[in-house]
Amino acid sequence: MRKMKVHAIATKSFALLVVLAMTCRARSQEAATTYTKMAPVDQYLMADRDAEITLARSAVPESIARDAEVLVLGRHGFETAVKGTNGFVCIVGRGWTSAADADFWNPKVRVPMCVNAPAARSYLLRLTKETEWGLAGRTQAQMNEAIAAAIAKKEVPPMEPGAMCYMMGKQGYGGDSAPHWPSHLMFFYSDTDPAIWGANLPGSPVIAIADPTEHLTQFVIAVQRWSDGTDDHESSGAEHHH
Repeated sequence: MRKMKVHAIATKSFALLVVLAMTCRARSQEAATTYTKMAPVDQYLMADRDAEITLARSAVPESIARDAEVLVLGRHGFETAVKGTNGFVCIVGRGWTSAADADFWNPKVRVPMCVNAPAARSYLLRLTKETEWGLAGRTQAQMNEAIAAAIAKKEVPPMEPGAMCYMMGKQGYGGDSAPHWPSHLMFFYSDTDPAIWGANLPGSPVIAIADPTEHLTQFVIAVQRWSDGTDDHESSGAEHHH
């Protein structure tokens, strides 16, 4: 599988990798639609604000979601819709940050995710910057250059110790290349050797994606249940449909 672009921080790299490695399936085919340019901004937004809040919260169990901050996407970036008290921040990622390269401009991408406090202060800052650039119409190449420059200038911080993300939502859409992902957790580190977790080895439940350009290593672990407590049969290798 080809290396993802520099702009592809954790979720973008994972969109294809998790389908390959965790469900033991090859990609079925290339995206049926080619997204060669940005769609009208309104297509990336969700008209129903409450629906976006609900989808964002679906990334985590209700015991976490009920006290989490929730951001929704506006015309220029993410905006606070619900104040939180437990340090977690839930959002719905779009194609610029949360899909494979082929779906960079895909306006249908909706990926619920919820980061903890250390990730909100580090990883989420990268994601929100990229989202703002995407809404401004920057191309994939321009975004690659921008995030590399921001890291070089230390405009975005390294990953904080303990930074992690829940992606346990049953709903959502990861793009034409990988529509539905297994329920999983992600852990973020700066410049960490995947070998220390035994990642990517035969029989290991841990997948790691190391990007030296972004000085970012992401560890991915599938879990057996969705945030609502129902079984994710896809994570255990069984046939699963949405």
